[in-house]
Amino acid sequence: MGLDDFVNTYGANCKRRYGKRLKKLTIDAKFTCPNRDGTLGVGGCSFCNVASFNQQQGERHSIAVQLETAKDNLRKNQSASISHSDSQYIAYFQAYTSTYEEYQQLKRKYDEAIQDSQIVALHIGTRPDCVPDDVLDLLADYQQSGVDIWLELGLQTANNRTLKNINRGHDFAAYQDAVTRARMRGIKVCCHLILGLPNESLTDYMYSLEQVLAVGVDGIKLHPLHIVEGSILAKQWRYKPFALLSIEEYAAAATTLIRHTPPSIIYHRVTAYAKKSILVAPQWCGFRWDGLVAIIDLLAAKGGQGSALIDGSNY
Repeated sequence: MGLDDFVNTYGANCKRRYGKRLKKLTIDAKFTCPNRDGTLGVGGCSFCNVASFNQQQGERHSIAVQLETAKDNLRKNQSASISHSDSQYIAYFQAYTSTYEEYQQLKRKYDEAIQDSQIVALHIGTRPDCVPDDVLDLLADYQQSGVDIWLELGLQTANNRTLKNINRGHDFAAYQDAVTRARMRGIKVCCHLILGLPNESLTDYMYSLEQVLAVGVDGIKLHPLHIVEGSILAKQWRYKPFALLSIEEYAAAATTLIRHTPPSIIYHRVTAYAKKSILVAPQWCGFRWDGLVAIIDLLAAKGGQGSALIDGSNY
């Protein structure tokens, strides 16, 4: 059995809507971040090294070229018998803060992506404090023209104390405001949450989930905290190591959150991994499938998404 048997996944949602899973093409549009360019700070969030999640780091190609290169890479890794002429794709603006630029430059970059006839969706990764109304209006216009829009907001935690400790540069109120304005325009919001941040426990993870659900959300991504080279946390951890979640602890926490999530919410991701070349700790995050298998096993044993809301299970 797979994750789709227990969770309302983004992949399964695409199959219902499009008759197939959409392939994601990651774009590095050379955005920066207010927490790096001096507007809020220069060090970035303590966990951040964008190279850990963006393989395009350092590329200087146009967006159109990046999209074609990503398609070619997908074709090389798939069976030659699979037809790609009718493939449909997601253009994912992932690196750094993908709404943090002058409006006309943003529009030019987004327009370049959707000019590709195979792009049917735009996923925009950004910070809650970097989504002005004119950008939301632009995304709403794309959606009204038939492009499926997801605004991915990196909240990480609803605990203001933790947000300050990880040098996030915004509070939970900024997230509430951004979500309210986005969803008023009919834009779907996917919230990113990190499990295992320093000094947080299952109680904190559940508090974050409860706050996110109370504001309103359409999708969720869960990530285990993993320390990567180039991050502030890497320096802190080497100087004075602190406890990180084991694979068993992470799987148990993620399963608890999933079981307390209403079935209508779409899970875009329930775990993540880092390339071994830049991973500092924990080592289990260097393996793509191990965390996912552990979560599936627990869901099979305890019940799938929303089951705790029905059986009244505590956490």
